[in-house]
Order: sequence, then C-alpha cells, then structure tokens
Amino acid sequence: MNARVQPARPAIGAVRRAFAPWNDPQAKPLIRFENVTKRFGPTVAVDDLSLDIFEREFFCLLGPSGCGKSTLMRLLAGFEQPTAGRVILGGADLAGVPPYRRPVNMMFQSYALFPHMSVAKNVAYGLKQESLPRGEIERRVQEMLQLVQLEALANRRPDQLSGGQRQRVALARSLAKQPKVLLLDEPLAALDKKLREETQFELMDIQQRLGTTFLVVTHDQEEAMTMADRIAVMDRGRLAQVATPGDLYEQPQTRFVAEFVGDINLLEGRVAGGEGGFWQITSPLAPAPLTVHDPDEALETGQAVAVAVRPEKMTISRDKPAAGGNAIEGEVWDIGYLGDWTVYRVKLGDGAILRVSRANASRFVEQPIDWEERVHLGFAPDAAIILTR
Repeated sequence: MNARVQPARPAIGAVRRAFAPWNDPQAKPLIRFENVTKRFGPTVAVDDLSLDIFEREFFCLLGPSGCGKSTLMRLLAGFEQPTAGRVILGGADLAGVPPYRRPVNMMFQSYALFPHMSVAKNVAYGLKQESLPRGEIERRVQEMLQLVQLEALANRRPDQLSGGQRQRVALARSLAKQPKVLLLDEPLAALDKKLREETQFELMDIQQRLGTTFLVVTHDQEEAMTMADRIAVMDRGRLAQVATPGDLYEQPQTRFVAEFVGDINLLEGRVAGGEGGFWQITSPLAPAPLTVHDPDEALETGQAVAVAVRPEKMTISRDKPAAGGNAIEGEVWDIGYLGDWTVYRVKLGDGAILRVSRANASRFVEQPIDWEERVHLGFAPDAAIILTR
C-alpha cells in the first residue's frame, strides 16, 4: 500500500522574500503605537514613539538594556499604561482594556512553567481558565505538542526536561490560546549557543506555519538578524532605525546603529569634495583621502562625517594595495581564530584599532599573517558608507 504523499509546504525563504507589507501604502498595520510616551517618575522609558507592525510579521525590538524595548512590549500586553499616546491593535484602541481581555499572549524569559504539572497540563492551563470544552482542550494540546515535537514527553514534569524542551513547552502554552500576537521576551536567553541557533530556525518555521504575528524583545543582534522580517533598533526610548536585517546591516543610518548591529570600523574625517556620488574624505587615520561611493548622500565640503566599513569588507595584506585604492597601514596587534573566520586587530600609528575579518576558505594558509607584522588594509569605494549622524 502506497503511503499518502503530503503536499510540500513552501520554503520559508520563498514566503519571506515575498512578504513586505510595510512597502504597500494600502496595507493596514495590525499593531500601531501612536506617539507613545511612558514615564516612570522622572525617567522617560519610551519617548514619543510611533511604530507600525503588520499581520504575520516576525518583528524584533533590539537594543541595549534600558532602551525601552521591554516597556514597549508591556504596553502592548497591558501590564503598563502609556503616559501619553495610543496603542492600537486590529484597529481598536487598547486604552482601559485589561491584559486578559487582549488578544495577545506573552512568553516570559523565565518560562514560568508550573513545576507540579505535566507538560500536557501546563499547555492546557490557559485553555481551562477560559472554560473551553474538554474535547477542544485535548485537541489543541495535542496540536501544540505536535507543533513543538513534544508528544512523547506529554506526561513529564518540567524538572524532567532539558532547557530547550522547557522553552518549547512555554511556547506551546503561549500559542495554545491562538493569540493574534505572540510576545516573546528574550525567549532564547536561557539556552546554550548551539541550541539557541537551532531554536531560532524552529521559531521561524512555527511562525510561518501558524501565521501568527510574533513580536520579540532581544538584546542579541544575531538572534534578531536571523529571525526577524524587520527590526526596530531602540536607543534611550526612541527608534534609531526600523528596517529589514539586510538594510540595517548594510545601510545603517546613524553611528549608534552601525556600532550596535555587527562589528564596524568608523573612520572620522571631513568631506574634501565629490562628484558623481564619489566622495573624497580626509581622515587622520589615512595617508591620502579616502574615496567612498555613496550616491544617496548630499554632503558639503568641510562637513564632519564618518566612513563606516564592516571588517569583512576590508582586505589585509603584507603588500601595498594598487595605486588609487583606499589604503591604511598598521601593525597586527591581536589575532582571533574563530574557525570559519580569522579576526585581525590592526593598530594604526595614532593608536586607533581597526578590525579586519578574513574567511578561512581553505584548511591551510601559506605564510599566515602573524602578530606584530606591518600590514596594509584596503577597501573598495562601494564597500563603505558615509554617516553624518
């Protein structure tokens, strides 16, 4: 007897590439923060912030501790009330709506599982509180356990599970009530690096299968870059930039965003002139003006700017680059071998340190660059961007 062939789901990549409602002027956001401010006494946690999040979006709030990202999530959940402004969900103003009446659910960093209950009873708890029929509760619990691949562990207690398994129980419990929005506060912080990386892709797959809007708070930039459709980088209660992971990394709008998202070298300087989108920037770190192709910038001669170059977009060599290229000379100060990459920290004449990353494409490298060697760093004009803020 032939097994029934299940129709294949479209790959996540195909779905995500086609998903960009924020570029559609006709699309209406599911969540809207309108000029929201939240104060705790004299402290402003969220400062006149406006933000739209769309249905089915995997959205990340990213920023350092104290930037206001968790406060913003708690305002949506109803655990805090805005000092000013409005929080709108599905077209309805949430002012005065208690947390248990909002179509959102929250998965906490601690997971908050009931230690005396089995996995299945933990997942069923919220459904029983809503007095759903027993058959419906059993159906949803089974569905959620299948979703997170824990059917075989349904009768175990939380203390009999690994950290990753407890995380999946908490996720199943949060999703069982079928919320319009799932809020995840540092959901992977308790997992080790390898399990965290695996779980990131599991979360993406689950989110795509369910079509639920996910709003994640994290300070882990790699986590946000991997999972999110869009990321909002927050700084002192304000939005520094909202963009897709690729745009955020390749086109940061400010020094703060450039330095917070990934590693970057910032070469301070001044505009010496430009033509056709090619700008000449003088910098005390370079012996000759640097050439940067950044056609989107409108600059003035003498303006203070920073040339931003990611470490992997710079070259390092014992040989001086060809004439006319961007070249900086220094001495290898530190070397970090990361397996797939080698990171060089190169000290310049004035003491400044630049970072260069080189992929280890082969197992053996003839005459590898060593500590204290004099080296030349270079980068193409279109490998850098100019920051004015």
